Amino acid sequence: MQPLPKVASCPLRYYSSGGYCVPSSGGNSRGAIEKREAGCPLGFYSSGGYCVSSPSNEREAIQKTGKGCPLGWYSSGAYCVKGR
Repeated sequence: MQPLPKVASCPLRYYSSGGYCVPSSGGNSRGAIEKREAGCPLGFYSSGGYCVSSPSNEREAIQKTGKGCPLGWYSSGAYCVKGR
């Protein structure tokens, strides 16, 4: 997991450091992306200003730009989701 730019309170299992939310070192941090107004994509739940991957989720998500998603990804609200 990589640090996220801090836009709101950090999600569960992340801590604030400078202008970032950094994953906890315990290895229990899950993937997170910035939450958009429309909510979180399939397989993610809201935590602070972010969407965090649920424990059983094996998908990754990116914020959608424009109307479509890249090849191999599907649309889920304001996001594009890819199964692993």
